[in-house]
Amino acid sequence: MKATEEHNNRIAKMIFASVYPHYVKKVETKGRTKEELHQVIEWLTGFDEKKLQALIEEKVTFETFFERAELNPNAHLITGMICGYRIEEIENPLTQKARYLDKLIDELAKGRKMEKILRTA
Repeated sequence: MKATEEHNNRIAKMIFASVYPHYVKKVETKGRTKEELHQVIEWLTGFDEKKLQALIEEKVTFETFFERAELNPNAHLITGMICGYRIEEIENPLTQKARYLDKLIDELAKGRKMEKILRTA
């Protein structure tokens, strides 16, 4: 499936703080912890818990969230399908980064081992 410009804009303008509680609920419902969620987010973005909380309180958009992030150099190793999209084929860089995060959280919720989620070259 190819992402439309409207789809990309919707992701860019979405407020991270509005989605974050859904991430927490998704992983906790499946027996994982908020701490593990934060570990995954920090691996991808470089944001520690304090910085993450500041971004949530600031109500930044996904666009701002990923502009401020220092993406892990191994993020390109995140591949596969998420929400009907093949991650490695997503052309819009911001949408791809948002889907990287979705994929990692999905893997965490599905019980994948942390060593596998936090990819190494």
